[in-house]
Amino acid sequence: MKRVFLALFCVAAVMSAAAAGGQVVVYTAHEESIINALVPMFEKDTGIKVNYVKLASGDVIKRAKAEAGNPQADVIWSIGGEQLEGDSQILQAYQPKDWDKIAPVYKVGTNWLAYTGIMNVFIVNTKMLKPEQYPQKWTDLMSTRFKKSISSARADKSGSSYMQLANVMLIYGDKQGWDVYGGIMKNMVIATSSGAVPKFVNDGEQAIGITLEDNAFRFVQGGGPVAIVYPKDGTVAPADGMAILKGAPNLANAKIFIDWCLSKPVQEILVKEMARRPVRIDVASPAGLPAMTEIKVLPYDFGWASKNKPDYVKKFNDIAMDLGL
Repeated sequence: MKRVFLALFCVAAVMSAAAAGGQVVVYTAHEESIINALVPMFEKDTGIKVNYVKLASGDVIKRAKAEAGNPQADVIWSIGGEQLEGDSQILQAYQPKDWDKIAPVYKVGTNWLAYTGIMNVFIVNTKMLKPEQYPQKWTDLMSTRFKKSISSARADKSGSSYMQLANVMLIYGDKQGWDVYGGIMKNMVIATSSGAVPKFVNDGEQAIGITLEDNAFRFVQGGGPVAIVYPKDGTVAPADGMAILKGAPNLANAKIFIDWCLSKPVQEILVKEMARRPVRIDVASPAGLPAMTEIKVLPYDFGWASKNKPDYVKKFNDIAMDLGL
């Protein structure tokens, strides 16, 4: 982590010294490793204490909604954009300090901001499958040869897993899409969290995982027996988001937290250490990942994903119950 500290040497200059001190309360679905890396740095750079609650992304938004009349937190940090879009009424609009450096494609949220670029991929165990056996499309995951071999989190609990479900519906439409996704579900072994999915594949517990690009790439970088497959029938590449809660009790510090997360040094850390794609135009994508032009990327309509979420989640739960997942 030495280069992380070097990269953040100048980040304090981005912050306003006048606002230092006090606390910011954060609800987050970020991986614990990312939280543990970034929170101490923010506290050191700003003098502001971070009190965070780590929850599944679905539970983050549920808790924030339940508390909307008397907010107990200031910031939602890193959950699916469609969840923030669907409940944008509990969020407060904020234009960050470096708004002109945010790529136009990521200026899509209603009262929320893009944090990092994410993408759906398959991760495969290279000891369990030969290259010619790798799934190349979402429809390949329906094959009976992958029975109980696919690791996935629950679409009703995990924002990234819901995005994977929506990805299939976007390609194939509701009717055929449910045939496809229902077939995939027959082969699933449900993980306790989305972050656990690539680990199960890396450890050889399942042959395939449906996960986010950055989660998979960290195991590739770590030398694990895994490879990444980009679905040839298409993958969405939206941003996960962050937002200030309306009525935030520590509003000034919430704005500093947002500015810090979107600053160039922090975005560079997310690229170098966590393999996230940046939302800033002045930060390069992670080395070792293909260019976006080499991947069949589909546009992702956050409003559509949010509008359909209640029905899609209900259908997911019905199928899951029938399958005993």
